[in-house]
Amino acid sequence: MNILVVGGGGREHAICLALKSSPRVTKLYCAPGNGGISQIAECLPIMAVDVEGVTRFALENAIDYVVVASDDPLAAGMTDVLEDAGLRVFGPRRNAAEIESSKVFAKRLMKKYGIPTARYETFSLPEEAIAYIGRTGAPIVVKADGLALGKGAVVAETEDDARAAVRMMMEDMKFGDSGARVVIEEYMEGRELTILAFTDGKTVVPMLSSHDHKRVFDGDRGPNTGGMGAVCPSPRSSPELERLCMDTIFVPTVEALRAEGRVFKGVLYFELMLTPSGPKVIEYNARFGDPEAQAVLPLLETDLLDIMESVTDERLAEVDIRWKPGASCVVVMASGGYPVEYEKGKKIEGLDSLPPGIAVYHAGTKYKDGAFYTNGGRVLGVTATDITLGGAIENAYAGVRGIAWDGAHYRTDIGRI
Repeated sequence: MNILVVGGGGREHAICLALKSSPRVTKLYCAPGNGGISQIAECLPIMAVDVEGVTRFALENAIDYVVVASDDPLAAGMTDVLEDAGLRVFGPRRNAAEIESSKVFAKRLMKKYGIPTARYETFSLPEEAIAYIGRTGAPIVVKADGLALGKGAVVAETEDDARAAVRMMMEDMKFGDSGARVVIEEYMEGRELTILAFTDGKTVVPMLSSHDHKRVFDGDRGPNTGGMGAVCPSPRSSPELERLCMDTIFVPTVEALRAEGRVFKGVLYFELMLTPSGPKVIEYNARFGDPEAQAVLPLLETDLLDIMESVTDERLAEVDIRWKPGASCVVVMASGGYPVEYEKGKKIEGLDSLPPGIAVYHAGTKYKDGAFYTNGGRVLGVTATDITLGGAIENAYAGVRGIAWDGAHYRTDIGRI
């Protein structure tokens, strides 16, 4: 089969590598891809949000299956256009992907169907949002309604911080139109947990649990990022907790979307807060998480293409999804200054002399004249597996210590707090 993956980050590298191992894949393309992906797939000069360009290429090059892996093209309705053109696709249609692209929609859905989440209010005018903060107090959470590269949520410790977040989103338009509306919700006490799930709109099959670390500095300090590392499975989870989540969150969410005429087929990402009163939804994503995919997919034993096609054909219940024993850890190496300002074009050293068993997923790299250079904020996801989580963490950091470039930054406590 000829496969096209849409996207160009570490998540897409992990997906491409998993698909590459399928005996049914004859040719693998990625649009636009990155330096690392270029070593295992043909990268195309087509941006992930170029719906027309991706569709035209797929039709003209006999693409058998398209995997829409990134949030922006899903929100733009790429799956709809591709399917309407007669192509087979993995990824939800636009009206289902709105569960990620609009926090307002997601919160209203949860409220309507009794899915546990934080109390909230939504605002379209900054002065009304600021007045609400004054009545409610802090700590409090301010979220941009739309997509914001994983940086659209501010946990405000003080009222001043909350007001500044509102102004940044709604007046300064830091996230463009994504911040035209905001959700302000109660601060939830607890620990975070992520569970990704395959679903064909009827059957829900959770993957191994994981948790990532979003703050840029050790000790969960500094601004939020897209994610600085993750471990899988998460020691915060348990079979009992996951059964509870299936009954109260996972299945009810998929059934709610179906009841609304928004059948969700793809990967549904549940970001959860484990509160004293039980698990609650922080937010949803409509695709694999990043960097969670880089931690979860190395432990997948079943052919990923088989799973994806079963989702497309609504026969997920027929597939036996198996996982390898052990655990994994991914440590993100970022450009100095990320997630604010950072430089690109730094030569990366050490990738050809890493310890055995290390997988390096490229997120923001460029390949030129036989060498890799930095080309983004999050640059690499250095991943290792082991029979124990402690061993996976140690192995991942052994890999990190062998890689260097000017200004490279990473957290030293992934999986340890």
